[in-house]
Amino acid sequence: MALNGSQIIARALKRMGVDDFFFIMGGPMLLVESECIDQGLRAIDVRHEQAAAMMAHAYARLQNRPSVCMAASGPGVTNLITGVAHAWADCTPVIALGGSAPYSTKGNGAFQEIDQLAMMEPCTKWSERVYDPARIPELINKAFQQAMSGKPGPVYLDFPGDVLYRDVDEGSIIWPEPWTPSKRAKPQANEADVASIMAALEKAERPVIISGSGIQWGAAETKFQEFVEQAGIPFYTTPQSRGVIAEDHEFCYLTARSSAFREADLIMVLGTRMNYVIGHAAPPRFNADATLVRIDIDPTEIDTSPRVDIGVVADIKIALEQLIAACSGKITPTNYKSWRDRLAGTNASKVAEQEKVLANDAMPIHPLRLCKEVGDFLDRDAVLVVDGQEILNYGRQSIPTYTPRHRINSGCFGTMGVGLPFGVGAKVAKPDNQVLVLHGDGSFGLNAMEMDTCVRHKVPITVVISLNGGWTADPEGDKPGRDLGYKRYDLMAEAFGCHAEYVENPDEIRPALERAAEANAAGKPALVNVVTDHTARATTTAFTRYTT
Repeated sequence: MALNGSQIIARALKRMGVDDFFFIMGGPMLLVESECIDQGLRAIDVRHEQAAAMMAHAYARLQNRPSVCMAASGPGVTNLITGVAHAWADCTPVIALGGSAPYSTKGNGAFQEIDQLAMMEPCTKWSERVYDPARIPELINKAFQQAMSGKPGPVYLDFPGDVLYRDVDEGSIIWPEPWTPSKRAKPQANEADVASIMAALEKAERPVIISGSGIQWGAAETKFQEFVEQAGIPFYTTPQSRGVIAEDHEFCYLTARSSAFREADLIMVLGTRMNYVIGHAAPPRFNADATLVRIDIDPTEIDTSPRVDIGVVADIKIALEQLIAACSGKITPTNYKSWRDRLAGTNASKVAEQEKVLANDAMPIHPLRLCKEVGDFLDRDAVLVVDGQEILNYGRQSIPTYTPRHRINSGCFGTMGVGLPFGVGAKVAKPDNQVLVLHGDGSFGLNAMEMDTCVRHKVPITVVISLNGGWTADPEGDKPGRDLGYKRYDLMAEAFGCHAEYVENPDEIRPALERAAEANAAGKPALVNVVTDHTARATTTAFTRYTT
């Protein structure tokens, strides 16, 4: 029996456990998509290819495994690039599959001929072009392996049209055993490194832990919490790893973050990069005299670390198990009680200040009041996606997360427009969880057509827009191109078939959210458009003088 390349792709994806994929139809991938549907995969067709990659990104984070997006040749693949680059920056295992012009006519000016592989290589962990249909199962298996091994990240496979339509004898195809994360290398920390960390813990008076997405990808959430509780160390997370421990935990002091970083004499960086997100763990944000410990699965992260005293290359779950065993009877919560009490006092005073604004009844609505209403409304295990500028920063300050992987935002690439696609991908991945997207109005416009995707595919999420009339706060009125106007995005959503509301009074927010939830329960997406104060400027870390 003969199989063509498209049929082989569909069967290979099925063998890899793929249940859903995100795409826009188009040649030469159309037959691939049809064959995938025949294999029982759910096909979510979207309105822009970047949204397909972003949906796959959120799906991968929620499912803790690679997710697939597809695009047609030429502009279809180039449209994927922003979403793939975002996955690269956030170390997320997105499998991007793209059709391309026939390889047999390379250089002859074929339709949509462009070197897609060269464009994808800088923003992927691994990229490859397929020349022989018989090798498709091998290369798809390798794509999943590359995406999840070590530090996760996106990969790209390029499929020329003549490869997709070529027949090969089924007997000539080798179907490898599907790769799974259980086959990853899991190095442990050497005994000398564990001893060095123990010595640092015994000497320290003011330790902090900063954890990243490596905790989730390494399935180490339980061990991380066990270590934190056994040692009694205050913990903080990068934005994409919030909820790894519930943020109402007694050792979590969210609003004392700056004080904790500045005063800590021991900084433990676990499973995250030392980039601008954590101020490179350098002064002035961090104590220059603090001892810095890093544990990461990726040796290059340790080798290129701008600052490290004890660098450990290890599987994070295994390393935590080693530290738990080493700390037993030696490091306990009593070691750092006075330090935690100081942070608790700072946290309490800042929370009290914030509460005054959270209860503000002024009109136009302060974004923090909107955040309070959203936070009070959310289920404890809800998935919250936040995208924008002011609302992103206000949400970071005021809305806690309690469940691992259930908080997604614009990430370290700072891509505007990820919110709605992330919400769709999250709901497809977790259909039984409440999913809410808190959007700035500027960022919403970039992928607003995905409200249509929600309606067509019956993806019942709630989108809440902070409508401050522009791209950022502008109290001085001096930012060119900032103003977008107070647009009725609710009317647009209503035209697509969504439940939609327009809110100007803070007392109207909660009732509108409850009606949106009722619409979601009936299978209908909802959008709540909330007018907010355009002069409200969130205070946050200045990443660079070149940002807005």
